[in-house]
Amino acid sequence: MPGWLIGFIIVFAIIIAIIIGNIKVVPQANAYVIERFGVYYKTWNTGLHVKVPFVDRVARKVSLKEQVVDFEPQSVITRDNVSMQIDTVVYFQITDSKLYTYGVERPIMAIETLCATTLRNIIGELELDNTLTSRDKINDRIREILDEATDAWGIKVKRVELKNILPPREIQVAMEKQMKAERERRAKILDAEGAKTSQILVAEGEKEAAILRAEAVKETKIREAQGEAEAIFVVQQAYADSLKMLNAAAPTDRVIALKSLEAFQKVADGRATKIIIPSDIQNMAGLAATLKEMVTDGDIDKTPKQPVNTQPVQPRRPHIDNTGSIGTQTPPPSVTRPVDAQNDLRYRAQQMLNQNAPRN
Repeated sequence: MPGWLIGFIIVFAIIIAIIIGNIKVVPQANAYVIERFGVYYKTWNTGLHVKVPFVDRVARKVSLKEQVVDFEPQSVITRDNVSMQIDTVVYFQITDSKLYTYGVERPIMAIETLCATTLRNIIGELELDNTLTSRDKINDRIREILDEATDAWGIKVKRVELKNILPPREIQVAMEKQMKAERERRAKILDAEGAKTSQILVAEGEKEAAILRAEAVKETKIREAQGEAEAIFVVQQAYADSLKMLNAAAPTDRVIALKSLEAFQKVADGRATKIIIPSDIQNMAGLAATLKEMVTDGDIDKTPKQPVNTQPVQPRRPHIDNTGSIGTQTPPPSVTRPVDAQNDLRYRAQQMLNQNAPRN
């Protein structure tokens, strides 16, 4: 093979290798910063690109994904002179590849330094308790300051988080004691509230039980009273019906007198020490005594006779003895009686017989 042919093949192979070497494919979420003759030329985005050999070069390959950087713990001092270690985590994303390439040298270290100084300034204005309880406020302030400062670098700070806050060991022991005391206090409060609630519930239960018992007694008394009222009504109704039946039967005077004696017998069977005898019963008792005397003498005259030597009997006031009992009532003014006692008895007996004799 002649030498010129070999040289041509070698040159052709070199040209093909150079062309292939200058064909670039930019992956997804990446960007290439291209310089021509050492000056920024353009930014290649995702896709196939060809650069001019020996003229263009890839100055920097930039990832457009959101990135996370965990910085080393920083020593800070609070407002109440407590020294502690705080490490932060920063989430950022590159929004401008040109500014990121030419804006600042070593941008990650610049972000770390800016984050440390900002953190010291913010913590220096807070006390220890506020530092431990105000993480969200601290995160927002650091993010705002970093985002404003990194705009010129083509970086967007998305979030800033305080990963760990490490106070000195002595402060940790004091905090543990305080936390233990606080938990014991809360436990005692909860126990007291539980006992209070229990007593309230017991008292309410007793109150409701007492109310229910009182209502039960009330209902019982009401029902007993209603029963007694109904019983009294039934008895009175029966008594009224008996009176109606008695009136309908038209009883004679003898029946009425007999019923009076039966009623007086029931009264006499009681425990009363004094009994007031009606005048009608007295007359009947006197009639019985007279009849007995007349039967003993054997001279009953059944024919009516006119009384002799009679004189009207004036009504007298009831005689009240020393014990307060009322004596026998006097007959009405229209009744006359003989002066002689025996004739008086016979006369009264004759009158009672005439009154009780059957009428035609």
